[in-house]
Amino acid sequence: MASQVIKKLQWRYACKKFDPSKILSEEQLDILKNSFNLTATSYGLQPLKLVVVSDSETKEQLVPISFNQAQVRDASHVLILCTEKNISTEYIKAHFEREEAIRNTPRKILEPFEKFLIDDFAAKTPEAISQWMVKQAYLALGNLLTVCALEGIDACPMEGFQPEAYDTLLGLDALGLESVLVLPVGYRAEDDFFATLKKVRRGVEEVIVEL
Repeated sequence: MASQVIKKLQWRYACKKFDPSKILSEEQLDILKNSFNLTATSYGLQPLKLVVVSDSETKEQLVPISFNQAQVRDASHVLILCTEKNISTEYIKAHFEREEAIRNTPRKILEPFEKFLIDDFAAKTPEAISQWMVKQAYLALGNLLTVCALEGIDACPMEGFQPEAYDTLLGLDALGLESVLVLPVGYRAEDDFFATLKKVRRGVEEVIVEL
């Protein structure tokens, strides 16, 4: 099993050319959606949402605000990882209400940590909170890339896009969201030159420190 995982990770690459005729199934999309939702996040607060774009016209409109990268047009779907604009007291309280309901944890056990988080976030600057949320988005991106590899789905992680233009086009401002990362997903084109290139990585012994 371990060797199969490594083979899958060796198979994946940042897909530069998608086959627009191949579309992910609803089952595959559900796997990606649930994998995103199950991603570990700091304190379990999940300050993220995933926007899924499938409409061809919308994908076409994303091209010029993605530095003309055709992946957003030709991929089956474009996943956009977004952060919340604000982590309010109400947001934190809602998290602990879910925990109480799902785990039947008594309020008296939850309240000290709830108060700690409310006070902690109230003391942070908006910039610090934003940086913290972006880190959570990268956790989700890494998880999605691994799941894509295991499921035989091609993907291309992208930082090269214009977030403000994305937010305007997709109406994310009205949803209280800010786009952070873009992940086109689908199937590689047969003539994608990059699909056959060997991975360039340092040796494992160079990146692992055993203590």
